[in-house]
Amino acid sequence: MSGEARRFVGTGLCADGWVAVVHRADGFDHAAVFGEFGALWGRYEEVADRIAVPVPVGLRERGEEPRPPDRLARELLGPRRSTVYDAPVREATRKQRYQTASRVNERKAGRGLAREAFDEAAAVAEVDELLSAIPEAGPVVTEAHPELCFRAFRGEPLEYDERTAAGYAERLRTLADFDPNAPVDVVTASEATAGHEVAVADVLGATALALTVRPGPGELRSLPEDPPTDPEGLPMRMVYRAETALSP
Repeated sequence: MSGEARRFVGTGLCADGWVAVVHRADGFDHAAVFGEFGALWGRYEEVADRIAVPVPVGLRERGEEPRPPDRLARELLGPRRSTVYDAPVREATRKQRYQTASRVNERKAGRGLAREAFDEAAAVAEVDELLSAIPEAGPVVTEAHPELCFRAFRGEPLEYDERTAAGYAERLRTLADFDPNAPVDVVTASEATAGHEVAVADVLGATALALTVRPGPGELRSLPEDPPTDPEGLPMRMVYRAETALSP
């Protein structure tokens, strides 16, 4: 892939599906909204160096222990630890009703399913099914949690909910400290979503993921550093960008 063609895509879940914030190696390129992850992949599969998604990649089939990235991220996030949910087992992501999915998770993992985790389960299944059907997507699509990315940029956990004014200010300031162009880029990306139901928090999170996988200060790192793989061979990890590895 030529340097001119490379794109680095940060994504977020929104009411209308997926929002994508796309950067070149040297800065912001564009933003777009997609109803399904398959459509997003189809748009960027030929040009994306990495696509960061805010949902679990690498799922257990069964087992009572949480995935290592879920456990470690909670240890690192302080007051924002509750934003990281234990990932569902693979079968639970395919269920359409919360009660059914929770029962499957209880049977296979020894615990029910958080309602927040179920609300994202359809998106988790979208990504998981695409990675199963298209092996070449595996090296491109990677998991990144927005709160962990902000934590790495800032050097300490955030304090406020992303849906509040204080949370918006905290995140925008964190992005600006990492990349002075970020505030203008957030506005431009937000304007590009006109006509779609996309929250400001969705764009902020997707921007954090794009800046994480785009070349920049520090290194692209993995939590955990040596991730295990799931039965499909997908690594169970969250990526972040920092000068030094984060330690719980």
